[in-house]
Amino acid sequence: MWKKPVLVLVGVFITGVVVLVAVLLLRTYTLPENKVAWQDKGAPRIVLGEKEREELLKALKAAIRIPTVSFSETEQNTTALAEFDEFIHRAFPEIFKSILVTYESVGKYSHLFHVQGSNNSLQPYMLLAHLDVVPAPAEGWDVPPFSGEEKDGYIYGRGTIDDKNCVIGILQALEFHLKRKFQPLRSFYIGIGHDEEIGGRHGAMKIAEKLEAKGVKLAFLLDEGLAVLDGVIQGTSRPIALIGITEKGGIDLNLTVNSSPGHSSMPPRESSIGILSAALSRLEQNPMPSKFGKGPERSMFEQLAREFSFPLNVMMANLWLFAPVISRILEQTPSSNAIVRTTTALTIVNAGIKSNVIPPTARATVNFRIHPAQTADEVMNIVKNTIMDDRVNLSNESFDPLPISPYDEENFGYQTLKRTISDVFSVEPVVPGVCIGNTDSRHFGNLTASIYKFSPVVMKPGDLSRFHGLNERISKEGFESVVQFYYRLIQNSDSDKVPRHRHVSEEL
Repeated sequence: MWKKPVLVLVGVFITGVVVLVAVLLLRTYTLPENKVAWQDKGAPRIVLGEKEREELLKALKAAIRIPTVSFSETEQNTTALAEFDEFIHRAFPEIFKSILVTYESVGKYSHLFHVQGSNNSLQPYMLLAHLDVVPAPAEGWDVPPFSGEEKDGYIYGRGTIDDKNCVIGILQALEFHLKRKFQPLRSFYIGIGHDEEIGGRHGAMKIAEKLEAKGVKLAFLLDEGLAVLDGVIQGTSRPIALIGITEKGGIDLNLTVNSSPGHSSMPPRESSIGILSAALSRLEQNPMPSKFGKGPERSMFEQLAREFSFPLNVMMANLWLFAPVISRILEQTPSSNAIVRTTTALTIVNAGIKSNVIPPTARATVNFRIHPAQTADEVMNIVKNTIMDDRVNLSNESFDPLPISPYDEENFGYQTLKRTISDVFSVEPVVPGVCIGNTDSRHFGNLTASIYKFSPVVMKPGDLSRFHGLNERISKEGFESVVQFYYRLIQNSDSDKVPRHRHVSEEL
C-alpha cells in the first residue's frame, strides 16, 4: 500500500535534484566573461628616457632613507618628518613652481596640493597616500631597513610598499606631466598624510576638515589598499586585481581587572592575572560568527567564479547555497579568515612588577577588525556575552566599517580605476574587494561616497609578509609601473564621460 506514495516521493526528490543541478550549472556557465573590451582608447603609456628612469628611482631611494617612523600616537620622528618636507621641495621642482599647483602644509608635517583644471564644471578627485612608516629594527633584514639599497633588481627599505612608493609615484607622475606642459581639464587634489600608521588624526583628518570647510566635493578618492594579486588567491591561475570598495571597522578594547595586592606566599584563589587570562582565553577560543556572503566579498567571489576550476566555480557562482562551505574553507588560513569574519587579536598584556608580589591590576588590549556586515556595537555585545564576568572592566575606542562605495558601470571613479589598471597591468579580471586594514581614506566620507583603495603593485604570495615585516621591497620595474599608473590615471580622469566596456562574449 506504501509502494506508490514512496515512488512518488522518490520521483519528486530526483526531479528536485535535477532541477537544482540545472540551476547551479546554468548560473555558473552563463556568468559574463571577465575579459572586457574598452570602447575608447585609453591613455598612452608615458615614454621615459634613461635619465627619467634614474630620476624616479633616485627619488624613491632618497625617500626611504628618511626614517619617518610613527612609533605611537605620542611619538613620531619629527626631525625626519621635517626633513621629508625639505626633500620633496628639492626632488619635485616643477610641482612647487607651477602656476597650476597650490600647495599648503597641514598639521605641520602633512601636505596638500591642488592642481587646477581648465574646466571648473568637472568635479575634482583626490589621490591620497601617507609618508610615515612603522618601526623597522635592523634584525632579520638582508639590508639596513632605511638604506634604500638596491639588490638583485629590488629596492629595499621600510616604505617601499607601504606607502612611500605611492607618495613618490603620485608626485613623480605629476612632475612628469608638468614637464610635458600638461594642463588637466579636471582639477584634482593630492593629500599626503604624516601619521596614517597611528590613526591619521593630525594629518589626513585635518586635510579632510580643511577641504570640507571650503565646501569641496570629490568625484572620487583613491588611497592605498588592495593590489594586483598573482598566485595569492588559491584556485586561480592568473593575476587578479582587487579594488577596495570598503574597509573593515576597528575596536581597541581595553580590559582591566583590579584585585587586592598581596604576597606570593599566600596567593588568592583567583588573581587579577588569572581573571584577565580567563577572559582573554574565552575571547580567543570563541571567534566572532562568520559573516561570509553578507558583505561585498560576495560580489568579489561571484565575479571571480569563472577563474576557478570545477567544482569551486560552481560553488562561487552559487553562494546563496554554498556560502557556509566556502566559509569553512576560508577559515583555514589567517589571511582568508579575515575575509570571513570580524577578527580578534590579543595584542597587549600588562601585569606584575615583582616575582613575589600579587599584582593589584592586570590590563590587556584586544584589537578587533570589524566585518562590513557588523557594527562596533554588535561586536561589543558579543564580547560582553562571551566574557560574562563583571570583574573585568571594559572600555574601548571604535569605528564602524566604511560604507560600501559604488562599483556599478555608471560610476566614474570605479570605472576609471578599472580602465587604468587594465591599461597598466594588462590584467583581468578587476573586481571589488574588502580592505582588511585601515587607511587615511576613512576620514573623507563627508567629501565623497566614492572612496577606493588600490595600491598599483603586483603582489605574489611571498610578498604579503613584507607588509610591516622584514625585507620590504619593490622591484625597479614595479616602481616604474607605480609611476605609470598614476600618470595614466591623471590622464584617464581628464574626461567628462564614464569609461565604457563590453564583455568579449557580447561582441560575438
